Order: sequence, then structure tokens, then C-alpha cells
Amino acid sequence: MNANHEIRPIQSAIPRRTFVRSLLTAGTATALSPRLLRAAKPASGDKVKLACCGIGNRGAQIIKDLYDTGLAEIVALCDTDMGAPHTQDILKMFPDVPRFQDFRKMFDKMGKDIEAVTAGTPDFAHFPIAMLAMSLGKHVYSEKPMGQSFREIQLMMDAEKKYKVAAQMGNQGHSEANYFQFKTWVEKGIIKDVTKITAFMNSKRRWHGMKVADYLPKQDVPGSLDWDTWLGAAKFHEYNKGYINGDWRSWFDFGNGALGDWGAHIFDTAHQFLNLGLPTEVDPVLLEGHSSFIFPQATTLAFRFPKRGDMPALELSWYDGTKNLPPLPVDMGGSVVDPNIPPPSTGSIDTKVRPPGKIIYSKDLIFKGGSHGSTLEIIGEKGKDMKSKLPEVPKSPSNHFKNFLLACQGKETCRSSFAVAGPLCQTMALGVIAQHVNAKLAFDPATRQITNHKLANEMLNGTPPRKEWEQFFKL
Repeated sequence: MNANHEIRPIQSAIPRRTFVRSLLTAGTATALSPRLLRAAKPASGDKVKLACCGIGNRGAQIIKDLYDTGLAEIVALCDTDMGAPHTQDILKMFPDVPRFQDFRKMFDKMGKDIEAVTAGTPDFAHFPIAMLAMSLGKHVYSEKPMGQSFREIQLMMDAEKKYKVAAQMGNQGHSEANYFQFKTWVEKGIIKDVTKITAFMNSKRRWHGMKVADYLPKQDVPGSLDWDTWLGAAKFHEYNKGYINGDWRSWFDFGNGALGDWGAHIFDTAHQFLNLGLPTEVDPVLLEGHSSFIFPQATTLAFRFPKRGDMPALELSWYDGTKNLPPLPVDMGGSVVDPNIPPPSTGSIDTKVRPPGKIIYSKDLIFKGGSHGSTLEIIGEKGKDMKSKLPEVPKSPSNHFKNFLLACQGKETCRSSFAVAGPLCQTMALGVIAQHVNAKLAFDPATRQITNHKLANEMLNGTPPRKEWEQFFKL
């Protein structure tokens, strides 16, 4: 980001020494000593010493996948509710590993023993964990999307560069066949002159059928849950079970809807290898059941990207909602289904009616694809004619989890680094703002400002954090 066009911080930056003193006064992180505030070194030894934040639901699967590579030693477990049923599997797998409910206390006590950190938490909680970890020279694996606001994502990209850490966003298909095929087909001129992409995720979501006129009523906090730490930098809400265990995805304050949850699995490679960057317009063509609290029941968003070098202007249309089906080519044939799609924490992905996927329209060819690592197919007779002439695609040398751990050791580079994933997540963040305000947005990529909607432009900064969490925006 150009220094002359930075998103305005909520408060002016404070000196490092003052910041450290404030953390120590709050009993947060004695590990934040000046000697540790430097660029990360490659992880030592055969295994990366890994601390895991968020150990249930999706967080649990991340831990298992990283551990299964044989390259990770789990040295700390952190979850705001160690008594929850969904945390028990990981606790049983690693019964002797130190446990924490607050990641700040984990770093305070074990900072010197940790080389890398996972953030397998709700969307809004990725940012403070990742920022503190990177400032301490720890490598970071964060679930997608990276942060809850456009500004958070930018700060995470800046920290990755500043502290020279390995930072991987968890869109695991970015290390599978689709990544290498898309890259090769662009380099060899198979995918070129793309003017339109249709991306869709039409499975039922948690908020479908919900009608709310306010936040949820107060309930008693479970005795095993540290609710204040669960809230993190988010604005205060009274506890209600309708906010936790994946239901946070429904709410603008905590999640990013179907777009933030699935966009990075569907159009991530198109975004990277077509050099999309940031859009100049985001148009909510359809918002069914607009709410100020939860995501719409159905959404169609048109993202408009300008010409990029010799690549033409491109419109990416996003469809979600069970009945908001996109127009598809008449000769499309069957959908592309990735058998390796991980199940959501509740419910299932409907792969029979309309599995998540994309259609890519170029000047001469039309491609169909699914999500995650599924590969593209060329639609129609042209596809059949070209099949034997297509270039060889290299095999992946490592899955997404192994790629991250090898990057921690200095042996590979993260394929979905924050530098790569950040603009993708910022694009989705703009889409979420358009859903929230129900208005067409004009965005200037040079100034990083929404130029036609004052409230939407203020939303780029996200919700002001609670006072004790302000310091994470100064790292």
C-alpha cells in the first residue's frame, strides 16, 4: 500500500516501547521483548514447533492435517472453550501438550518454545492471533478469509513483509491440481482474454430461513467458555449460543457469509493468475432478504475489474442462495465435483443439485470448474478437439499443509501467502460491505477508498476494536 494512501488508523500509532509496556501492564505478553521483535528465522530441527489456536470443528482438522505431514510437533493447544465437546478429540490426541484459553497468555508463557501458529478460529479472530504471532517472529497458518475487514487484511500483509515470516492462508486447493493446471494453462496461452467469470455456491447455509430484527438475547455463559476472549477485538455482545460453533458465520459482526467462506475456494486461482487485483465496482445485483445483522438469503454480486496490461476488463459474478442459480452454458454437461471437499461443521454441501463451482468465459473457449483443487474442463466440441494437445501439468510437490511447514523451514514458499491471498480477501471484503449497505460501490484501487458511499468507505476500517485490543492494530 502506498504510504500516501493508507487507510486511516483508528488511533495514531504509539511507540513500540509504550506498546510493550501497555501489554505488560495488562498481563498480556512478556514475550514481546525487543530482542524478539525481529524477522523470523527458519524453523529449526526436523519438525516445526506448532501452537494451535482453535482446536474444534475446522480447527481440529487443520491440526490433524498439519500433524499428518510428519513435519509438525504440537507444543501448545489454545481454545476459548476447552470443555466443549468438539475440542475433546484433539485434547485426547495430545493429552500432555500444555493448554491455554487465551492465546496472549500462551505467548506470554511459551513464546520461546513456539515456531509457528495456526489460527483455526472464527473469521474475526484470525487477525489478533496472526498479528501477535508475526510480531514475535512466528510463522502463521490462518484459515480463510485472512481478516474481518479490508484494513485488517492490509495490516496482515504488511506484517508478513515486515517480519519476514512464512504466512499461509488456508485455501487448501491452492496447492492441489487446480493451482498447477490454471498456472500452466495461463502460461501456455490456453486461458487468455477472459472477460467473464460466473462463480456460485448454492448450498443451504446456516442463516437461510433466519429472520432477525436485532442481536440475540442474553443467555448464561457456559462455565467452560472464556466469552470475553472469544469476542476478541469484536464489539461486545452478550453471550448467546446462536453466535458460536459455526453460527457466527451468519452475522456480519463475526463472519463473511457464503462469499467469504467459499469464494477463496472457487475463484482463488483465477484471481491470482489473471492478475485481478482489486475491483473498481462492486454491484449488488440481487440481495434477497437484506438485513443489517445477518447475511442475505440470496446474493448476486458483480465485481468489475479494469484492463490489466494486455488482459481485458473482466466481470466476476457471484451467486449464492439455494434458488439463486446462475445462468450456465447450454452445452455445459455435468458439474465438476471435487471429492476431497471437506464437509462443513454442520450440514453438508449439496453436490447433486448444484455443487460449488465456476464458469470462465474467454474469447475462444469456455471452461467449467468446481471448488478447491478440482481441475478445469473445456466445454463443448473445442474441448474434445484440444484434449490430446493440452500441455503437461506438473504434479504438486506438497499439499497445502506440507507446503506451509516446509516454508517455515525455508525449503519452499507459501503458495497462498498473505501477499497472494490478501488482495483476494480484500476483494471479498468489498463484496461483504456491498451486501451490508445494499448499495453499488465505486472503489479506487490507487487510493484504497470507496468514493461514492461514505458509510461503506468507513467500513473499510472495520468496527473499532474494544480498548484492550487496540494494540494489535499497532503491531
